[in-house]
Amino acid sequence: MYDLTGFQRDLLYVIAGQDEPHGLAIKDELEEYYEKEIHHGRLYPNLDTLVDKGLVEKGQEDRRTNFYTLTRRGTREIEARREWENQYVDLD
Repeated sequence: MYDLTGFQRDLLYVIAGQDEPHGLAIKDELEEYYEKEIHHGRLYPNLDTLVDKGLVEKGQEDRRTNFYTLTRRGTREIEARREWENQYVDLD
């Protein structure tokens, strides 16, 4: 996870928090969080990078719509990141 950008990590978290989201659902969620428009030219190449790294799988819902799910590796990476963060941030 150390070699991902912050945007790519945010993509992983959004995908993890939804059930097989499609690109536009991910885009909508990130636009709400970032409070600005996320362009397709930023979204889809970063999703493809996560697929290429083996963190996300891309499936096809229909001819125009893809959906995304975390791989086991993607889940492990998020868990490892959370453990690392918890070493430094104690909110209790």
